[in-house]
Amino acid sequence: MTTTGIAAAARPPAVEVHGVHKWFGGRRVLDGVSLTVAPGTVTVILGRSGSGKSTLLRVLNHLEKPEAGHVSIGGEPIGVRRQGNRLRELRESAILAQRSRIGFVFQNFNLFPHLTLLDNVAAAPVATGRLSRQQAQTLARELLTRVGLGDRTGAYPRQLSGGQQQRVAIARALALRPGVILFDEPTSALDPELVGEVLSVIRDLATGGTTLVIVTHEIGFAREVADEIVFLHEGRIVEQGPPARVLDRPEHPRTREFLSRVL
Repeated sequence: MTTTGIAAAARPPAVEVHGVHKWFGGRRVLDGVSLTVAPGTVTVILGRSGSGKSTLLRVLNHLEKPEAGHVSIGGEPIGVRRQGNRLRELRESAILAQRSRIGFVFQNFNLFPHLTLLDNVAAAPVATGRLSRQQAQTLARELLTRVGLGDRTGAYPRQLSGGQQQRVAIARALALRPGVILFDEPTSALDPELVGEVLSVIRDLATGGTTLVIVTHEIGFAREVADEIVFLHEGRIVEQGPPARVLDRPEHPRTREFLSRVL
């Protein structure tokens, strides 16, 4: 565990998942998932395709509404409010405000093709009223420099490689200064030679104390940056712990089977 991770253990959880169930049609995708993420730590979610990894990530910021259970970010329930002993759905405007405090980096970048890199990164702080356009552009320049693209502020997404576009997506996620950043397979859409540049940026975030929850298939990277590894199988967490134990001495047969195929 990193020094940041040890210190975080004394603070309230950044993310709490309370008994979440999710169905798509008649198929149960998440089956009573409960998880706690300490602030300033890195949690990596592993599992086979279809195990519920991406769905869990989308439930964390209420892009998917669970059928049962709920999620809290920084102690605040996401997408719902307490009314007596019950949880009631918030209005969409309130959910959007909550979601703006949770960064999300998608597999396929999701950049606005008609906007420059500068405007892609500056758009959210302006739209949410947090910063003026000038302030947002100043922040955007700083963030693009941070991800190694400070000399490309006037370029458009189509002019960039996949790795560069994903670095812009990370800068955009940082622009709202979120308490938590979620990464859904951030390198899966990249050519192999471009993976390293994106992982380098995420590595810098991890060592800087940002709370990260990462779905990835990059086992070596997970070993390097994670404070906690979570292994999902058929919508359930079947194994959880530090990388040295889960990756080197897995206890659950499904974890052992998965790692034997990918290592």
